[in-house]
Amino acid sequence: MNMMTIPTRHDDKLIEVNGKTVLTDAEGYIIDIDAWSEEFAIALAEQEGLELTDEHWAVIHYIRDYYIEHSVQAQVRAMIKHFTKLWGKEKGSNRYLHDIFPKGGPQKQGNRLAGIHRTRGEH
Repeated sequence: MNMMTIPTRHDDKLIEVNGKTVLTDAEGYIIDIDAWSEEFAIALAEQEGLELTDEHWAVIHYIRDYYIEHSVQAQVRAMIKHFTKLWGKEKGSNRYLHDIFPKGGPQKQGNRLAGIHRTRGEH
């Protein structure tokens, strides 16, 4: 019998996505960025009690695209500027972005769902 083991720390979590196991840390940040998929985001959102809307997806894809282009996480200031242009002042605001990502705002919950590691300096 061939069994594969996944090295984990005692506080890591496993999320099943389409029959595959994706490893996250205790807070839900993906361990292997390349293991991210939209199905992972949906599964994690369900665990966090969040139903993803088109607005969530716009932010998730913005975060991923920004990371791919710049090799760093997007700052909230950059997100606000982008989404204010896209959605207008009220929906592009810091308050609104935190309202749609109630568990840590776009830089915590948004990064988790986008498969980006925690922001440096975050505890």
